Amino acid sequence: MKHYNFFKYLTIVSGLTLVYIGCKFLLQPEIAEHGFGIDVNTGGDYSFHYIKGIRDLFSGAIITLLAALNMRKALLVVLLSGIFVPIVDMTLVLQATHGNVMTAMPHIIAIVLTAIAAVGIQFYGPRAEKASASLAAVGTPAIR
Repeated sequence: MKHYNFFKYLTIVSGLTLVYIGCKFLLQPEIAEHGFGIDVNTGGDYSFHYIKGIRDLFSGAIITLLAALNMRKALLVVLLSGIFVPIVDMTLVLQATHGNVMTAMPHIIAIVLTAIAAVGIQFYGPRAEKASASLAAVGTPAIR
């Protein structure tokens, strides 16, 4: 069960990080924009910053709650469908910065962490542990 706990806590920390990023876009839009990897002349209109902020705040809250409540199937659906968000974000940043990979690195890291968390939750979750224990009980070597 300790492998599952690692992935569960990784997912909770990732969700809380999204909550933080969302709050930053809502409260400090210019600073958050720079951290996102692009600079846009908004003329003082931060509407899109607020849209991104509430999107990240909501997504982070959902991910954190699903992980904390051990709602594994729902969490997997959210992680696997939500992985497209950092993929699109990365693509937009790469286009805006003419392929500057370092600027897109936070998005690349988000893609990798989301994939690791989803795979870990799927293959090291309670159901996987239970199946391994059942196989070991009947004398069949468990695959790890």
